[in-house]
This record gives sequence, structure tokens and C-alpha cells, in this order.
Amino acid sequence: MDEIGSIVVIGAGQAGYWATRTLRDKGFEGRVVLIGTEAYPPYERPPLSKAVLSGAETIESTYFATEEKLAEVGIELLKNQTASSIDRDNRVVALESGDTIGYDRLMIATGTRVRTLDLPGSDSAPIFYLRDIDECQALQRELTAGRRLVVIGGGLIGLEIAATSRELGCEVTVLEYADRLMARVVGPEISQHFANLHESHGVEIRTGVRLDRFETGENGSNVICEDGSTHAADIIVVGIGAIPNSELAELAGLDVNNGIKVDEYGRTSDPRVFAAGDVTNHFSPWLNRTLRMETWKNAQDQGAAVARVMLGDETPYSENPWGWSNQFGVNLQFLGLPDDWDGAIVRGDPAGGSFSVFYMDGTKLAGVIAVSAAKDVAVSRRLMSNAMDVDPAQLADPDVSLRDLLR
Repeated sequence: MDEIGSIVVIGAGQAGYWATRTLRDKGFEGRVVLIGTEAYPPYERPPLSKAVLSGAETIESTYFATEEKLAEVGIELLKNQTASSIDRDNRVVALESGDTIGYDRLMIATGTRVRTLDLPGSDSAPIFYLRDIDECQALQRELTAGRRLVVIGGGLIGLEIAATSRELGCEVTVLEYADRLMARVVGPEISQHFANLHESHGVEIRTGVRLDRFETGENGSNVICEDGSTHAADIIVVGIGAIPNSELAELAGLDVNNGIKVDEYGRTSDPRVFAAGDVTNHFSPWLNRTLRMETWKNAQDQGAAVARVMLGDETPYSENPWGWSNQFGVNLQFLGLPDDWDGAIVRGDPAGGSFSVFYMDGTKLAGVIAVSAAKDVAVSRRLMSNAMDVDPAQLADPDVSLRDLLR
């Protein structure tokens, strides 16, 4: 391979920022260019649905680094710029502005965009999405006490917005297509616990709901469902998943299938082009399968790991998937992604508000979901990392210290 004089990163989100920072931390002295479509420095997105949306934290508190700090370490941030094409033969990225940037190595970290609704009445209904700072600020201005909010989608983002909005005094209804909440990331026991939590705070939860249309008039909007039920709304927030921004890679002739296909090193089908973060469909040695993850921890860790590979470190990216959420002051953490939710082992008392649910693969721990029980996650991480045999009876017994299982 040729000498590396310049590295370009397309996408100034979590993965892109941590990639550029890692390049500098590891002593890379060549040119580093970070291309971002937004008007802001790289920032964290999780607070947008919680502390920033509520007004408890400022937009600036989410910044990883100011433009001045990036410049100090020689990271060229190009804001309000969108890459339009990649010429892999000549190693050039073209921008919509007409400018071009050459590269020796390229990372694509373009993330995802929200999945939108296209139903009768969508164009006139007061529909909001939450993916970036501008959308957060627009929604924040609408969330005043007494207003009626309908959240479409009972996943992590939808429930976080529901909790934040209820704490601001809004009347909140959550409509979920699946038969339970957060079905993609938690088991039935956790779904029911959070349904109870939200309802105890005055949120109306409806699952197994199919939308039909929106009707908007002088007195607000109505969300009409196929079963004939009607839900009045002053504000409608949609959180029904995300779509990987892989079109640029596909246009460049790279392998794409539910995201940009990469190996455990973040390599695409072009040895000089890499990808990281939400946009990747990557092979996980930890799980021994491919997957696309949409967590900030995956974006951060994969961005950093792939940056090291770009500099010659042949260490594969192999992390135990982990994510979290805060709703009504209750902390949810999940570690591992079992293929199913059979054989749940409950530790602690759900009625008491702190408990964990463990999932086994034979004698090994395959996953844990903890509710306000962060210590259980920390011990489980070590049990899983060391592939230790675990006695399910001891997991379930609160009188047995989990730390004793490490011996």
C-alpha cells in the first residue's frame, strides 16, 4: 500500500469525530479533513431527546470539541458541506459546493437518517422528527405545559421523548405498531416494566396500533388508526427507526446491504476506503455474525478502532454490544444481543424498581438487561468477556453476590 499523506472522513458525527481524534492521538501527522453536513461542530446526539430537549443542558454542552480546539490539533472541519461523489480511481471526494478533496485513505461515517411517515394528511399535520440539533430546537419550542403530544413509535427515542415531554407538562400518548415497547432491544419483561413506568406518570400507551391517516383543522390534528380510534394532538413526534446513509458508498460502487458492508477491521470492498458507525453493516467477531448497530458507544468505539486500522494496527473491532436509556429517572442498560429472549432469569424485584434480566446460551451468559442496576452490568461484562460458566440459580439469588461468580 502507498504512503498515507491525507485522510478524509465523511461524516462529522460520533464515529467521524472519534476517528479523527484517534488519528491525532496516535501520532498521525498528515492532513485530516472532517466533512459535516451541519452548521455545528461534532456533537453527541443522545442528550437531544433528554437533557437538551428539556432545557436542562445547552446545545453547546453536547459539543465534543469547538472549532478552535479542532484547529489546534490540525483537524480541518468543513461545515455545511455534503459529499456528492467518490472517485475511487483518482482518490478524490467531490462536494456539492463544487470543491474536491484528495485522499490516501477515506472513511465513510455518514450515519443514518430518520424513517419518515407517508400517510394521508402527513403534509399538513404538525409532525416533528428528532435527529439533529435544529430538529431538537424546533421541537423544544413546541413542548409547553398542557399541549397534547402523540409519539408514534415506542422504541428508545420515542419513549425518551415521551418521558421528557411529560415532565414538561405535556399530555402524552405513545402509539406503537409492535405488540410491546422497545421490542428490538429488550425482552418482554422489560417492555412491560417500562409500559407500567410510563403509565404511572400519566402517559397513555397503545401497542399493536396501525395508523391510517392524519386529519388537521383549526383545533389541532387527529391521528386516526385503522381500528377507528382517534388521538388528538397539537404536536406529533415520529420515531420509527432509521435508514443508513449508504447511497454515497453505493454510488461509488462499494458493497452495500442494509448499510455499508465492512469486515471486522472496518474495511469496505475497496482497501483504501473504510466505514464506521451507524452506517455500517459490520462483522462482529464477538457475536460471530453481521449486524448494523445504532448506539453511540458502537459509533464511538468503531470509529476509533477503524482509525487505528487505517494507521496499520491490525486489531479487529470486537466489542460486546452495549446501550442505555434514561426515562423518568430510571436507567436502562443492555449488554449483548441474544438472538432470542428465551430463558429469562430475573434478579431483584421489579416492583422495587431495581432488577436485572439475564439470558443464557447454555452455561454461558449471553446478555443482560438491567433496570437501575448498573453494577449488574459491570459484573456481567466480565463474566461474558471471560466466557465463564454461570449457574442460573446463583444469578437469580439476590443473596449471592454477583462478584462471587467471578472467582
